[in-house]
This record gives sequence, structure tokens and C-alpha cells, in this order.
Amino acid sequence: MNMTEIIAKKRDGATLSEAEISFFITGVVNGSIPDYQSSALLMAIYLNKMNARETTFLTRCMMESGDQIDLTKIPGIKVDKHSTGGVGDKTTLVLTPLVAACGVPVAKMTGKGLGHTGGTMDKLESFKGIRTALDQKAFIKQVKKIRLAVSGQSGNLVPADQHLYALRDVTSTVDNLSLISASIMSKKLASGADAIVLDVKVGNGGFNPNVAAARKLAKTMIRIGQQMDRQTVAVISRMDQPLGRAVGNSIEVIEAIETLKGNGPKDLVDLSLELGVQMLMLSGKFSNKVAARKLLKQQLKSGAALKMFKKFIKAQGGDVAPIMDYAQFPSAKYKLEVNAPKSGWIKRLNARTIGLGSMQLGAGRQKKSDPIDLGAGIYLHKKIGEKVTSGERLATLYTNKKKTLQEVANLMLPAWSIGTKKVTLKSVVVEVL
Repeated sequence: MNMTEIIAKKRDGATLSEAEISFFITGVVNGSIPDYQSSALLMAIYLNKMNARETTFLTRCMMESGDQIDLTKIPGIKVDKHSTGGVGDKTTLVLTPLVAACGVPVAKMTGKGLGHTGGTMDKLESFKGIRTALDQKAFIKQVKKIRLAVSGQSGNLVPADQHLYALRDVTSTVDNLSLISASIMSKKLASGADAIVLDVKVGNGGFNPNVAAARKLAKTMIRIGQQMDRQTVAVISRMDQPLGRAVGNSIEVIEAIETLKGNGPKDLVDLSLELGVQMLMLSGKFSNKVAARKLLKQQLKSGAALKMFKKFIKAQGGDVAPIMDYAQFPSAKYKLEVNAPKSGWIKRLNARTIGLGSMQLGAGRQKKSDPIDLGAGIYLHKKIGEKVTSGERLATLYTNKKKTLQEVANLMLPAWSIGTKKVTLKSVVVEVL
């Protein structure tokens, strides 16, 4: 088989066979195909697209390009959740202990974040001593013991995606439905889950600019999951403003803990409950959404979800003391308030602008090698639909880089649009597919 011919075939808009896609992915992983040829094929795919069959082939070959986690030793249906990413998205920290407290085993493989803030593993590193990389044996043993483990992805989990994503990033071929879907689903499928709940974000702080685009991505990933014999459901949720009020790492952990204590912001609670309902339904524990939601609320109200979170942190070697004393979490030396220039009602809050500001403060990374400042971030005092008076706080910025404070504050201010009339806040959950 010849890579030049495969590139020409897709360049001319033809359909690639499974053997051709397999040849490509194998060559990417073993290094026999040079980056310039991989980049050429990625651009051909970007321009001429892939059909549903090609996309599923690509996903399967990427999934099989490295390790696959075997969770069969864990009793019951294992349900995983994936978010397409957003600003202030700390749902995993709330959702996993909440679902585990309902009796469903949660074996969550996740990674470090690129962009606005750290990923789930970065956030968990706010707890001193926590082990964020468990080998497969320890991972399975912990889930069997306490029903919950969250670990960083294996270095050899879907290596094809690691290489291709780096090339897509530098060749402007990221924004392609088939390449996005294969990247997400290959990792979820290789992680060993029996069923998958997808949280597909829509809005300026997420990947999809509108509901139509989010729905198209969701349906593509659902189809891939089903063709690979995995039950798959998608929840489309709004990301036109940050989720919750905290954007950062340790401050997001604090907000997640407050949510588990029953004091969470409405949008974070609502989304966590909807995702939780879908996970309980896919687990086979419930066939009735009302009963599933009722149990989730009970586990929050009774403190069972918080107790599970403590048990999980302790099981992975983390110091649980900060759960009751937030002063023990990493914090920033410097802070600055962003104040409202006039009175009125918040009618828009640009999540992307907030996210970029958070990254500049040190809470996120542009490259995987960049360090993360766990104490940096932004706390939002005013969000869409809330009233503000001139001079009142819109947000508080936290950082250990004093020189960036005023620069970020100037960047942040246009994120809030203040009007004279109150606007109705839309539900964070758009639809379930």
C-alpha cells in the first residue's frame, strides 16, 4: 500500500477503505509515515471530509493503536462521561462522587487540560499528596473497593491521537467533524467504559458556535458509540457564560465541594443532575428518570456524595483536610477586583474572554509542558440575569503574577454587557439526544 496514493485518493474526494485507514494509523504510530504526508492527508480529510463509515473506521483504528483498558473485572455496567470542554467546567468533580454514591461504579480516565484552565487531573492536584496516575491494577482495585477512581490517561492510550492532534493543531485542521469525533471517541472507547454520556458544549466558551453544530457533533459521536456496541447519550449544554462562578483550579475545586455540600450554583447543579440521570439510566439501575433524579438529589442533601468525595481523595493519597478548611488549598498572592462601569442588568457574559483571562493569570496552559498555577483564576460575582450597580464587583482576579493583573482586568471588562432591562436566563441544558 502506498501513502502517496492514499493522499491522492482523498484529495480527489474518494472514500478510503478500512485497510487504507489502518495503514495510515499504523504508520503514524510506528513512525514509517513522515509528518509531511500525515499533514497532507489531514488537510485532504479537512477539505473533502469523511463519511460515516470512514469516521467509524478511523475511530476504531485510533482506539486500537495503543493500550485498551479492560474493566470487565468490575461488576456492573461502567458508564463514562466526557465534556467537549468549556470555561469553569468542573462537573466531573461533582458528578463522579454523586453517581458513585448512588451505587454505580465510576472508573474515570481523564487528562490534563490545554487552554483556559487545567483539566480534571490538574484540579485534583490541589490536594497535597494525591496520586493522579494509577496503574490498571490499582485503578480497578479502587473502583471495586469504593466504586470510584479518577486517573490520568496511560502514556500509550491512543498514541495515534496524541500525534495527530499535535499535527492538526499546527496545520489548521482541528475543526473537522470526523477528526474531532474520532479523537474524542477513540479515547473514551479505549478507556473501557460500557456506556458513554457526552456533554457537548454550545456557545462562545465552547467548541460549537451554535446548537446546530453541537447537535451534528453529538449525533456523529452517538453513531460511532453505537456502531462500536457502546450505549451513548449526549447532553447539549450552554457555554455562552462560564459554568458556575469559579474559573481556575483550586477555586473550582472549592466550588465543587460547596456543590457537594448543597450550596452549589444553580447551573452547575442542574447540569450535574442531568448528566447524573443519564449515567444512572445507562447503568441499568433506573428506567425512570424521575426516580433517578430523586436519588441524586437525596445523595446531595444527605451528604452521601460529599462523603464519597472524601473517601475518593483519601483512597488516592490526597490530604482531605482542605475539604473542611479551604485556606489549606493553593492560593494566589495577588488579587484585583473588576468593577462595573455603570448600573443595570447583566445581559451577556463572554465565556471565551473570561477563559482567556484566566489562562493569562496562570490557571491554564497553551502547551502541555506549561506549568499550571493552581491558585490563579477568576471568581465571577455577577452573571447573566443579575442586577449590578455602578462600582460593584463583577469579578475578582487571582494570580501570582502581579504584573498581569491590570492587563487582564482591562481585557475582562468588555466581557460583561450591561443593559437597562432584566433578561431571562435560559436553562443550562439545551436538549438530550
